[in-house]
Amino acid sequence: MTPKGKSKLVWFIILAILAGIWALLPSVEAFPGDKPANHININATDLLNVKTNPRQPSRIIKYIGMDVSFNPKLHIPNWVAWELTADETDGEEPRATKFLNDENVPGCADTYDYMYSGYDRGHMAPAGDMKWSKKAMQETFYLTNICPQEHALNNGAWKNLEVKCRTWAMRDSAIYIICGPVLTDTLREFIGDNRVAVPKRFFKVMISPYAEKPQGIGFVMPNGRVPGGIQACATTIDEVERITGHDFFSELPDELENALESQNNFPAWSRYTAKRKLPQKKHDD
Repeated sequence: MTPKGKSKLVWFIILAILAGIWALLPSVEAFPGDKPANHININATDLLNVKTNPRQPSRIIKYIGMDVSFNPKLHIPNWVAWELTADETDGEEPRATKFLNDENVPGCADTYDYMYSGYDRGHMAPAGDMKWSKKAMQETFYLTNICPQEHALNNGAWKNLEVKCRTWAMRDSAIYIICGPVLTDTLREFIGDNRVAVPKRFFKVMISPYAEKPQGIGFVMPNGRVPGGIQACATTIDEVERITGHDFFSELPDELENALESQNNFPAWSRYTAKRKLPQKKHDD
């Protein structure tokens, strides 16, 4: 064999070895933010799964537009989770006005528990996110979705964040939201004959998986006036998990979950634009 032929054979052997090594290597995906949104092959139900703090009693209730982990001991939710899509923000259902005891849920507070208490009946999942369905709207007024809130919070930063969420859902096609009271605090105040617990703080976490770069963020607010507004309360989802003992968005691939839950970049929620538009979702009332 000529020297030239031997050289070609050596290169052939080297390339064959490299190809074999490459085939054995595990596939490595790009950073999650660089992947198109439709590569997140998880349905909404899985995204909203929450591993509730095991120290808190929990009864899971599936309503039309939201999932609730209800705490029958404290008579308020541990958390409430829902998906908010762009088309749902365009609903025209008028706002319901009557708060109701959910007779199917043991431990649910009664409307008179809040009378003369000095506290608002504060929605966790807001009525404004359920304008696409009369039944979904009415169910947000069940007291399983309600906590005692100072008016300064309910009509201030909490309300402002709800409006922001609808803006982000319209822009990013859909966002996934979980919120509730911080029940790891020592609770010393109770209202009504049922002794409904009054939280000292509230949390909200959300992810936007269909933005150009998927995003995540958390918020923790005092039950009262919020100095500095919602941006001052922004934090990571990791921190909210530490505070509450809950585990959010655990069905996401680990790489993506770690990336989204470590973010605290409030201005970024104003910069990124939607990657694609989701098809309209059909609802069965």
